[in-house]
Amino acid sequence: MLPRKVKFDWKDTPVDWIPNQPFASYFINEINNILPAGEFWFCRLYNKVLPRITDEKLKQDVQAFIRQEAMHANAHTSANKEYLSARNIDIQRNLDIMNYLFTTALADKPFDKEVPQFLQEQWDLFRLGVIATVEHMTCVLGKYALYNKRWEELGADPEMVDLVKWHGSEEIEHRTVAFDLYRHLGGGYIPRYYLSLAVIVLVLGLWVDGAAHIMKQDPRFADAAKSRFFPAWVALEWYKISRKDNQVLPNPIWLIAQQIDYLMPWYDPVKEGSTEDAVSYLSQSPAAKRAELQAA
Repeated sequence: MLPRKVKFDWKDTPVDWIPNQPFASYFINEINNILPAGEFWFCRLYNKVLPRITDEKLKQDVQAFIRQEAMHANAHTSANKEYLSARNIDIQRNLDIMNYLFTTALADKPFDKEVPQFLQEQWDLFRLGVIATVEHMTCVLGKYALYNKRWEELGADPEMVDLVKWHGSEEIEHRTVAFDLYRHLGGGYIPRYYLSLAVIVLVLGLWVDGAAHIMKQDPRFADAAKSRFFPAWVALEWYKISRKDNQVLPNPIWLIAQQIDYLMPWYDPVKEGSTEDAVSYLSQSPAAKRAELQAA
């Protein structure tokens, strides 16, 4: 498992990076707003618990995971700054929400309150469980992106397709790390149920809410955006589009159903994807090749 430098060039990427699919383009673009704060939080928490890892192989995997996640966060930050903000899309409100979640609510000192000494390891373990649950979902989405051919068939912008497929491939590659670390430090089976419920509600809610915020800035959504129930309209539209063509957007019902495997006692993340397919894409990612050329 290797951390890979990438370099994306956003100057020619249109807002509708999937031609004639403004909703889907905005909806997937919102991922750029959601991910960086969370991925940097992953890195901080994993660095904190690193000294408690007694399995040397797992420790090495966690260190590689940290480097990969930091690169993911930087790549999506570049998309936020050089792509979305450069096209006059106001994303600060969405970034502020994510920063609050990960630097305040889920911080070492949640809401600036000291966690009692006897509960600190449990607080860390709860947060490690959140990461393990999120990583199962990102692996599922990574597979969806890696094997998706529909975007290219529709003439999608190759830079954005590469970002999503590169990130998705690395999620597949390191799919075992978060779960293995959670169990190594004492994570149990029963918490997977309430963690899954919390993560599904939070991730889907933030995704829909954030997408609604950036969509309502586009005049094409002006009529729907007048309603205070615009986020509900976005959620319904997501379902309708994905039901019509689930290769344009993943169906939310399908995405929720993928969590069932994670709840099984015999769950093994190794079975959730093909490392060979992921590494094959990573070896030919245009952004990775561009970074290699710049470093040469």
